[in-house]
Amino acid sequence: MSDKPSFFSELKRRNVYKVAVAYIVGGWALSQGIAQVLPVFNVPNVAIRVVVLLIIMGLPVALVLAWAFEITPQGIKRTETADAMPQAGRQKKNAWIYVVVMGVVVSIGLFFLGRYTAGNEAGLPQKSIAVLPLINESGDPKDEYFSDGLSEELIAALAQISGLKVIGRSSSFRFKERKEEPKTIGEKLGVSTLLDGTVRKQGDRVRIVAELVNAADGIQLWTKTFDRQLKDIFAVQQEIARAVAESLKVTLLGTDSRSSQASATDNAEAHNAYLQGHFYLVRRNVEDLRKAIDYYDEAINLDPQYALAYAERAEAWIILGDLTGQRPMTYPKARSDAEKAVSIEPALAEARAALGFVRCFADWNFADGLSELKRAKELSPTNPTVNDLLGRIIVYLGQFDEAERQGREAVELDPLSTVAQGNLGRVLFYAGKLEGADVAARKSAELQPTGAGNHRWQVLIAAQRGDGEAALREAQLEPDPGFRRFELAVAHYVRGDRAAADAALADLIANAREGFAYQIAEVYALRGEKDKAFEWLQTAFGDRDAGMLGLLVDPLLRGLRDDARYKTLLAKVGLPTKS
Repeated sequence: MSDKPSFFSELKRRNVYKVAVAYIVGGWALSQGIAQVLPVFNVPNVAIRVVVLLIIMGLPVALVLAWAFEITPQGIKRTETADAMPQAGRQKKNAWIYVVVMGVVVSIGLFFLGRYTAGNEAGLPQKSIAVLPLINESGDPKDEYFSDGLSEELIAALAQISGLKVIGRSSSFRFKERKEEPKTIGEKLGVSTLLDGTVRKQGDRVRIVAELVNAADGIQLWTKTFDRQLKDIFAVQQEIARAVAESLKVTLLGTDSRSSQASATDNAEAHNAYLQGHFYLVRRNVEDLRKAIDYYDEAINLDPQYALAYAERAEAWIILGDLTGQRPMTYPKARSDAEKAVSIEPALAEARAALGFVRCFADWNFADGLSELKRAKELSPTNPTVNDLLGRIIVYLGQFDEAERQGREAVELDPLSTVAQGNLGRVLFYAGKLEGADVAARKSAELQPTGAGNHRWQVLIAAQRGDGEAALREAQLEPDPGFRRFELAVAHYVRGDRAAADAALADLIANAREGFAYQIAEVYALRGEKDKAFEWLQTAFGDRDAGMLGLLVDPLLRGLRDDARYKTLLAKVGLPTKS
């Protein structure tokens, strides 16, 4: 028999097997790293595939090199030369073990990195979604209320998915015109997926085309067409929600979810009237609020047990009363509607929120109001309106940390909402965090440049800093005449221009007394004229002015706090009194 070693034993002697194992493990670890890390830097997928292919193609090259060469203390030598060297002068052949172990460790580490960051581009949560307003393809612009309403109901249905972040209406509806790419929309809203689609309403039939899109690359994850009768619209919403849940591997709550409870009505005409009412409610002006109430009236006449219509009509009455000063007429109606909504559907978050709204802003019953709002949050944890209201009421009670937490949560759920940003600015201002308050207030103004009072917080922040010139610049940008008069009265006083301050205050009293009694009191308090300040606070109290809710925490009233009349007013409003 020949003493010549076999091919396989020679492979072993030359460490080819060991190099193969080390290369495969190391190559796998490197591939894992490339697959997880490079997408974060927006490296195209084709480039990643090329690198992985090069790693694979490098294996035979590594094996050939392992056969032909060997590492020695004197460097890399051809195998024949290394064989002729004394055994003591040759390197121990266990370095490959360290390569394998390190490769395994790196591979495991990168696996877990990928496990917790896969699909998470630029820090976006994987299980997050925004519903873009469905496009109205009915051929009649007047049907826009239906497509908008259906979009909002889908937002509510998706909010019942456990573990899914759902962006609020105010933010997602800013992309109604689809002028930006999915990736840009996803980054602005902080989501990884978008629900897009169209709706065509004709007679008693509706066709909905829904598609789920990956925001990072615009790739369609799934699409489906639903042809239904209008009376089946709620079932369609749940079908779409279930499809999203299955695609994102999250859990849809049970059959007693908010959507099936709150929105369901057997009367398609009542639902249609409700959608039109909601369409006008969100516009938040006197004329449209009156239209909203008319449509809610119609919906309730058609279905007297329509809890959601009662809840939203209550909200419309409260806002209308504040805008018109007709609180004695509208507040009792709001109270009746909110109580009716809760009696019909105690587990409806919107009903509880409406009653909490009434209890706090109309009745000044903060204990019961907070109880209702907290119950609403339990029923619908991701509802940005509930978080807004909670943050506002809690800060009025002096609970700054909790109010800020609620305010920031509302902004996270609805980042492009001028209301959410404005309320966060309010909370931070009262908490004395002027820098953060300024950022939120400016964001709110940017989102709604024509909004009434959208420069108020910037003026008051500048005043607290003693910067009269900045306060004046902001006041001059205020679009609403009433708020502008108030802001100018503050700015001129902080600047030290007494004549201009007096003129601005006189203008405010002469032309904006209705609805601005509390702000007039603020100006007098800032000027140190206590008696006048209390006179106007008493007027605001008699008017049930919502500004009175800030009595405890308003820094402009700091000079009044040692006066016995101040504590008396706190008690009358129902706010906690300090010793």
